[in-house]
Amino acid sequence: MFGFRKKLSLPTPAEALPGRAQAIPTAERHFINGRPLKGPFPEGLETIVVGLGCFWGAERKFWQLPGVFVTAVGYAAGITPNPTYEEVCSGMTGHNEVVLVVYDPAQVSTEQVLATFWESHDPTQGMRQGNDVGTQYRSGIYVTTEAQRAAAEASKAAYGKALAARGYGAVTTEILTAGPFFYAEDYHQQYLAKNPHGYCGLGGTGVSCPIGTGVAA
Repeated sequence: MFGFRKKLSLPTPAEALPGRAQAIPTAERHFINGRPLKGPFPEGLETIVVGLGCFWGAERKFWQLPGVFVTAVGYAAGITPNPTYEEVCSGMTGHNEVVLVVYDPAQVSTEQVLATFWESHDPTQGMRQGNDVGTQYRSGIYVTTEAQRAAAEASKAAYGKALAARGYGAVTTEILTAGPFFYAEDYHQQYLAKNPHGYCGLGGTGVSCPIGTGVAA
């Protein structure tokens, strides 16, 4: 997770790696709760995709959140179809390392999910997160509904003000409609549950997000 090639600009479609037609193999079920990573998910659940640095540590933030049904790590917001981890780390796919979060809005609000997102990383760092440098570590929220988009935009504005008051720079988080989500390889799924002493480069700012209930990360 240390950025094999520290590329700080996204590739153009002409530059991007070609990828492949078939999905790469991955786990079928969540290592902790046994639920299917690819669904089908129960009716009434919502999905949102977030990128906040190394996805090993990022995923753990959300599987620990009450009301989250299942999580998975993968690649999103890029160009190359069905990329491998090595390809994403090259900086030539355009993808971000992300977490798919499937949650029950009757148990945890979108605002609470977003508060966990904001408080778990520093969203002012551009194409990096801590010591992890590269386009795949950028901060991003990829929404699946217009209500999620409104909540994401409102939370970005509110957290930006809170960060500015503490001397941080502008928030660099991208907010986009969720496109294809490509599941990462089996060994990446729930990595820190399988490897409790594994690497996690995430670190929040210590600034609370003034939305929802301010769920602690």
